[in-house]
Amino acid sequence: MNMKRFQGDVIGMIGLGLLGSTIARRLLACGHRLVGHDLDAARVHAMSAPGFTSASSAAGVAAQCEIVLICVTHSDAVHDVAVGANGILRSDRPPKVVVDHSTTEISVTQELALALASVSIDWVDAPVSGGPGAAEAGTLAIMAGGEVRAIDRIQTTMLELGRFTHMGAVGAGQATKLVNQALVLTNYCVIAEALRLAQAYGVEAQKIPHALETGHAGSNLLPILFKRMIAEDFAPRGYARQVLKDLEMLNKAAAAHGLALPMTGQALTLFRMLVGQGEGERDGAAVVNLIPRTRC
Repeated sequence: MNMKRFQGDVIGMIGLGLLGSTIARRLLACGHRLVGHDLDAARVHAMSAPGFTSASSAAGVAAQCEIVLICVTHSDAVHDVAVGANGILRSDRPPKVVVDHSTTEISVTQELALALASVSIDWVDAPVSGGPGAAEAGTLAIMAGGEVRAIDRIQTTMLELGRFTHMGAVGAGQATKLVNQALVLTNYCVIAEALRLAQAYGVEAQKIPHALETGHAGSNLLPILFKRMIAEDFAPRGYARQVLKDLEMLNKAAAAHGLALPMTGQALTLFRMLVGQGEGERDGAAVVNLIPRTRC
């Protein structure tokens, strides 16, 4: 990557958790200056780096930036950031575009887009897939919904974070993320079963991803999850509680259209069990612990 030193646009970043902080550091490395905010002061302090300054509220971030990114954990938090008492809508100098990288309910997305449009702020729903590792490498999958003018304004910045695909009008990015989650989160459970099967038959499980890589079972996720599950490395790259939140959202969205999604329903049950057992702060790979290991 051709590094530049703080000559790009000033970008706002609201939400500095596992993913948001990594996106922020990626943008700093690409030469942007950043204004950030998080309710957790420790997260803001941890971001101390050349080119980064903090603001005391979402409104304070918005007043200093034409483009503001949001990366928070749930729809209520997105709503508060956008239109709450200290939200973007209350800014003395509103930004041009707000980009929501959170996984947010489609109805909330559309409601907030209308609210911000009242003060000429464009909304782009741009949830991501790939996690902090992909954010650091600039290889996120970014699926976006919004007006063409807004997409054009942010495209150069988004391409610094990964593959950026305009899926349609506001809400289309979140709808695509539902498809992503149906594929990914059910796969967490299938990969866990596959590992236990390999272990039951005494197969050298660490060789499975390489052995299957060029066949139909090969995937980006298989080597990552197999490695974590074999090592029982459940330090969070994404929290199990967030996986559950997304599965609940997916289940609700499917029900709204009368869709029966039996595989995602089973994954939902498993992650309800996992979080119910107090494992919500661990990585989603910990779902493998719900499947007893047998002797070969």
